[in-house]
Amino acid sequence: MAIASKFPVRFRTAPRRNSLAGRLIAVAAVWTALGLVIGGLVLSDVFRSSVESDFDARLILYLDGMIAAAEPNALGEVAMRDRFGDARFERVYSGWYWQITAIGSKEGGDPKNAGELISRSLFDHTIKITEEHKRPDGLIGGHGEGPDTQRVRFVAQRIVFPVTGSSKPNETRAYTFLVAGTSSEVEAEVDHFNGTLIWSFALLGAGLIGGIFVQVLIGLQPLRQVSDALARIREGKARRLEGRFPAEIAPLAAELNSLIEHSAEVVGRARTHVSNLAHFLKTPLTVLSSEASAQPGPLADAVQRQVVTMRHHVDHYLARARAAGAVDALGNRTPVKPVLDDLARVLARIHQDRSLEIAVDCPPGLAFRGERQDLEEMAGNLMDNACKWARSRVLVTAIRLQGARFGVRVGDDGPGLAPHERNLVGERGERLDESVPGSGLGLAIVRDIAKLYGGTLELDASTLGGLEARLELPVLA
Repeated sequence: MAIASKFPVRFRTAPRRNSLAGRLIAVAAVWTALGLVIGGLVLSDVFRSSVESDFDARLILYLDGMIAAAEPNALGEVAMRDRFGDARFERVYSGWYWQITAIGSKEGGDPKNAGELISRSLFDHTIKITEEHKRPDGLIGGHGEGPDTQRVRFVAQRIVFPVTGSSKPNETRAYTFLVAGTSSEVEAEVDHFNGTLIWSFALLGAGLIGGIFVQVLIGLQPLRQVSDALARIREGKARRLEGRFPAEIAPLAAELNSLIEHSAEVVGRARTHVSNLAHFLKTPLTVLSSEASAQPGPLADAVQRQVVTMRHHVDHYLARARAAGAVDALGNRTPVKPVLDDLARVLARIHQDRSLEIAVDCPPGLAFRGERQDLEEMAGNLMDNACKWARSRVLVTAIRLQGARFGVRVGDDGPGLAPHERNLVGERGERLDESVPGSGLGLAIVRDIAKLYGGTLELDASTLGGLEARLELPVLA
């Protein structure tokens, strides 16, 4: 299944260390670096072996030419004359050398050192062998020390010449023919190759890690699509996960949609039960109130007071239960301005005999992260309270605050409250004046509902001269 085009690939901030993308990239980067290092070492070793083999092939070629140029006389002594005249062997300390060392006779002769012949490049030095081994082709190979402590690589072969001018039969004389070249040529080629290998593999590694980075980000894009879809649900822009998901993510999206639907069903069922319970309680309370009214007396008065208190508590906790269910539900989004405008019109009609001026100032794009009914409950209580105490004006202002919050300010030009009295209002239905009708639980309900949404309610002096209620609630972008 293809990823929906409405969710384009977005390269966000670099993956954090404790993230799935970061782990995938880190593991891939480690394995890539390890593979490149091992591969580089293997290639370097193969190249060194190739260069050394090529170098030895040149030495063998020169050795064959030198042996072919050698002229033994009747006594078995060797002379080179000018038949092996490569220019590199003529320049002093050039790095290319040859020498012929007599090692005595092998068959019937007395062993003796008959002297050495050396190339002009050796001048007055000889090759000192430091390490030698027998090669598969029968030659001798190894390393030695040349003039100026040069490290050289050599090949040598033992050649036996007959002595024809001797009175002894089958007399021979043996020589070691040796050709050497400085190892710096091999090291220079290997170093050049290693340098090229390092920077080329570094570029390759950077490209591979960059490709892995892009691949991981694109590969994990469906998870970001799920995250974006959940954010849309949380913001109230959608009710379920929308879009086409890959086959690996589609079951997860289906399960999340089922969970969201189940959660909404559970919340709705719980709120229905709470409403039914409140209804069932109100009916017996109404009967008690009617019976108490029919039989006046001290007992009836006590019953009436308790009935009123119980009704207040039912209304109070019914509002709290409704708000708690709304907080747990996803996808709630309520524009603020239409709610405040509707409440202002309703309250203006209710208090039309007092000619109250109710002004509302709210930006059109402001949205409450919750249900409309809860916002109406909170704002309606505050605005109704202000209308009851106002002389002529009520000002309702909604503003965007720092962070994901907004504020609703409801002020009036009434008598207001002293600072110490503001702390008592709204706590457990405390009322300071019984002259105005009401239960005294309005502010307590507002405070409880706001607290469930993570909001606050404070009372302060209004710019109009009376009381101002300051409600802060979560906002949606």
